[in-house]
Amino acid sequence: MDEIKSQADAAMRVAASGMRAQQARMRIIAENLANANSTARTAGGDPYRRQAPVFEPSAVGGGQGVRMSRVEPDQGAFRSTYDPGHPAADPAGYVKLPNVDPLIEALDMKEAQRAYEANLNVIETARAMEMRTLDLLKR
Repeated sequence: MDEIKSQADAAMRVAASGMRAQQARMRIIAENLANANSTARTAGGDPYRRQAPVFEPSAVGGGQGVRMSRVEPDQGAFRSTYDPGHPAADPAGYVKLPNVDPLIEALDMKEAQRAYEANLNVIETARAMEMRTLDLLKR
């Protein structure tokens, strides 16, 4: 019985680490979306640069989980638009826009939500199995 409980607890801890990682990922995606139309504060300056989470394996009591180790700026090219009257326009009249694609961010958000839900299902299933085992042992 103790081994079953230990395995269920390990599965729940691993799934919880995945949930925390996806939650952090969703925060970064929300920040990217919030800054999708930000421009530089100075003429010719660089606007907001898309951020990307970096995950790494993490030991979690009895298993291998995941954690977000850092956030790195996306080195992709900025978009630009011609708007000579804009305060952030360079001498040629072009304004740099963030390298954030709202469609990509929306798809990443959906993927993060699904991964979060999958980890939640693991926890719910492990709890249900644990309870079912207890019920069988009571008989």
